[in-house]
Order: sequence, then structure tokens, then C-alpha cells
Amino acid sequence: MNNRQQTTPGCRANEKSTDQLSTSELWGRLFKASSLDQYLDHTGSQQEMPEFSVFITKLAETKKEKPEAIIKRGGIERSYGHRLFSGARNPSRDTVLQFAFGFEFDSDETQQLLKIARVAPLHPRVKRDAVIAYCLHRHMGFLNTQQLLYENGLPLLGGKWDGK
Repeated sequence: MNNRQQTTPGCRANEKSTDQLSTSELWGRLFKASSLDQYLDHTGSQQEMPEFSVFITKLAETKKEKPEAIIKRGGIERSYGHRLFSGARNPSRDTVLQFAFGFEFDSDETQQLLKIARVAPLHPRVKRDAVIAYCLHRHMGFLNTQQLLYENGLPLLGGKWDGK
């Protein structure tokens, strides 16, 4: 290995592994890399995300929880929730957020779940997202979150919104 390769971001023995890096640090490494191949060689295989159904199924097993309990806490229609766990359906962004409440996630864990589902993250400048993130951060349940959304004239999670 030549000197240049030894000092490449991500190659030094005392550096954090890529799964321990923040998004900002990963952006920095990408933009400092001498080539795209060099960046992907050091991070590519570790950056692949699991399918949503696989992720939530393994997470439920890790937490020793039955899917039924997670579905119920998240206010998800039972049969639809089971189809999501089995991979027969893909979730909407709202349903992913409902799963976050079902798993009793905080706002950071929810952002990761949204990423795994390949949907938009919560953004603090979007009023509805701010209310949801506030509730997640404070570990408020699904029903309390729905109440705050309603009180602020915002669309409920998983519900239809007629704009009135």
C-alpha cells in the first residue's frame, strides 16, 4: 500500500468506522475522496440499507416484541400492519411515522427509520413535522400526537385531510 492510500479518509487504523460517522463526516469524506471508486470502496458495502420489512421484523425480534403490539401502539390498521411486516406492502411516510410511535422511537431513531423506508425525513421548518418531532422527542404516544396535530389544525397521521 502506498502512502497516499494509507492516508485516505476511512483507511487509518485510528479512525471511526463509517457506520459510526455522522452524515456531515460522510459528506466530507465523499467530497475529499480522489475518486468516487475510492470513496465507495471504503464505505459502499456498509451504506446499503435493509428493506423496511426486514428491518422492522428484526427490530421487533431484538426488542422481544410482537408485531401486533407495535402495530397497535402506532395506530396502524391491523391487517395492513402485518402486510408491512411481511413485505407484501410498502409503507407511506405517515405509516413509517406511525411505526416510529409503535416502536416508541425518539426523533433521531425516527429519522433513521424514515431513511430506511426511503421517504423524506422530518424537517423542523414544516409545521406538521415539527409537531411530530416534538412529540417523539418527548416520548409522547401516538394518541397524544394526534391530539396535538388536531389542535394545531394539521393533518392527522394516517388520516385523510380535507384541507378545512
